[in-house]
Amino acid sequence: MDVVAISIMGIMGLVVGIGLAAASKIFYVYVDPQILAVDDALPGANCGGCGYPGCGSNAEAIVAGKSPPNSCVAAGPDVAEAIAAIMGMSIEAKEPDIARPGCTYGVKDADIKYIYDGLSDCRAAALLSGGMKVCSIGCLGLGSCVKVCQFGALSMGPDGLPKVNEEKCTGCGACERVCPKHIITLSSVTRRIIREYTTEDCTTPCQRACPAGIDICDYIRQISLGNYHRSVQVIKERNPFPTVIGRVCPRPCEDDCRRQLSDEPVAINYLKRFAADYEKKIGKRILPYKAPDTGRKVAIVGGGLEGLSTAFFMARLGHEPTIYESTDKLGGLLRTAIAANRLPMDILDWDIDGILEMGVRAETGKALGQDFSVDSLLESDVEAVFLATGGWDSRLARGAGKTVETPVPGMYLLIDLLRFDGEEAGIDGLGRHVVLAGGGTSVIEAAEKSRKLGAEKVTVMFQERKADSPLDAEQLAALREDGVEVLFDAGVTRLFGRKNRLTHIEYTDDDRSHTKVVSADTIVLSAGRFPQLIFTRAQNRVQPVSDADAEPGAGEVLSEKPAAEWEWEAFESYKDPALFDQTGLLAKGDVLSDFSGAIRAIGAGRRAAAAIHQTMYGIPLTLPDNVLTSISVIQDVDEVHGVPTDPRQIMPLCDEPDCVELETGFTEDMARAEADRCLQCGLICYQQKGVSIASAPPAEETAAAASPAG
Repeated sequence: MDVVAISIMGIMGLVVGIGLAAASKIFYVYVDPQILAVDDALPGANCGGCGYPGCGSNAEAIVAGKSPPNSCVAAGPDVAEAIAAIMGMSIEAKEPDIARPGCTYGVKDADIKYIYDGLSDCRAAALLSGGMKVCSIGCLGLGSCVKVCQFGALSMGPDGLPKVNEEKCTGCGACERVCPKHIITLSSVTRRIIREYTTEDCTTPCQRACPAGIDICDYIRQISLGNYHRSVQVIKERNPFPTVIGRVCPRPCEDDCRRQLSDEPVAINYLKRFAADYEKKIGKRILPYKAPDTGRKVAIVGGGLEGLSTAFFMARLGHEPTIYESTDKLGGLLRTAIAANRLPMDILDWDIDGILEMGVRAETGKALGQDFSVDSLLESDVEAVFLATGGWDSRLARGAGKTVETPVPGMYLLIDLLRFDGEEAGIDGLGRHVVLAGGGTSVIEAAEKSRKLGAEKVTVMFQERKADSPLDAEQLAALREDGVEVLFDAGVTRLFGRKNRLTHIEYTDDDRSHTKVVSADTIVLSAGRFPQLIFTRAQNRVQPVSDADAEPGAGEVLSEKPAAEWEWEAFESYKDPALFDQTGLLAKGDVLSDFSGAIRAIGAGRRAAAAIHQTMYGIPLTLPDNVLTSISVIQDVDEVHGVPTDPRQIMPLCDEPDCVELETGFTEDMARAEADRCLQCGLICYQQKGVSIASAPPAEETAAAASPAG
């Protein structure tokens, strides 16, 4: 019996073993050892500060590339370094993200359209006609953000707005995720530079009209409080040339100032000049905040206003920008195009020196194409090159009007091709395939000249649809008889090359909404300036273009060929948000001659810096669907109440015969009086009679009461 029992037990064990083995094969769950290693390195707090429900989920996100190695807010830099080592990565210093309320006035002082005694949750209240406040975009004041904060960094203030304890805030983003109105968001130097305003932001009319997007209300409020140091810092968040712009700005912000609904606009730009002159007068540089150093190097070709602005914002993003300027001084057209009694050179030099003090290097007397080239920079340790060489007026100012400049390999301006013969211009050949981008009826002459200069194939690319062709049927037929291919709905979006030679062009077929890449040796642009292109080393990607989609005569179309065909690529910075849907060089809204105002060049410089930064980190150059533009539909008011008439301060003029400047600037009393005229607007809110701005809280807190609120 013992033998039988043992045999039965053995057989049963064997059956069970086989069953378990089979089950292990069926129900086996593979766990990536890298995920296990990362999970072990994490502290196991499961606080949710990383945005995931626990450390295990965050470990999976890190390995999947959805979360960075330093995403754990409960761990120190040693944990981030350990995780980076597991991932075979290195990490850069991370600037702290801090929660930042974005509403100007609180529920306590706001006009209320109804009383709500239901659920004390912002998300529930927001479903009821946007909330109980007159301004449906404003903070509801129920404190849902405070309840979800795991670190005790948030509290509700007496004005009904959240207050942030920056020492406790970890930047986990829980408050941002729970806020139904996007009132409280994460903020950092990088976020503030690269982001565009959205329709969810509590922006003011003057701020929306400013091409640089300066927080005008805040810097004027700081002047009212006598905090001139902070006022300069606020201005420099978006404008590295406050002393210059305070003298030469066309002041579009004042055209939209809400104060004019009562009497006259606030002297916004004169107040900017007052704050900037204060910095110069005390002789102590006031610099805005910077992100930690990244060690990434960027070259900027052109030391004019846009190039300097781009370098300023690149330095603030933590990178190491170097400006290459062909003349012996930085400043571009600002040195030659503005009368000295409006802009003395010591004023310009003061602002430029401030940019250099941010960590910007400059090499003057270095011309692109003579002393260096794009490919020579990219072959060094430079990660990106930005072209900001200016337009025809810049060329004339530096005495180069009779020369043909080709800062972009294989790119010429149409005006140069038409006004010079080949030998006179120094053009020794355009190569086999020439692409003419735009040009109207001038492309007929340009095509003929291209043939004379050796082109075997000429392609004309028009942004316009065929129905809107600048050429009539007879002219089109004549071009095609000469073997010229004419493409419509075609916008050049990207250039590719090897060394100092253009090899391929990417363009959009707007009618069919896809891109094509064709071989080309030369591109000729119908513009008065070279586009502001960003050059990077070619990415290892594939151009999925079918030979069957090729237009006859459009050149060799690449079919599944990798980026090894070229060494560098060039593309534009993203366009102004109002025209973001436009594609290609020479698209609607692109600068074709030169910027119409210095403040617009500054705004373009910030966008260029944002685009370069995002490109270096592999972040797509996209904008949110609700990005704020000049045609966005947002709340506003067309009348104000309770605002007594208060005359605008008049800028004093110099009455001496040897005046250095025609305008002498506001005195301190004049500046404080003018700043007090500001209504401290929110979206639809403004200060009414009897509300003193002098009693307002400090900069990081909310402004004084007003009604209606938003």
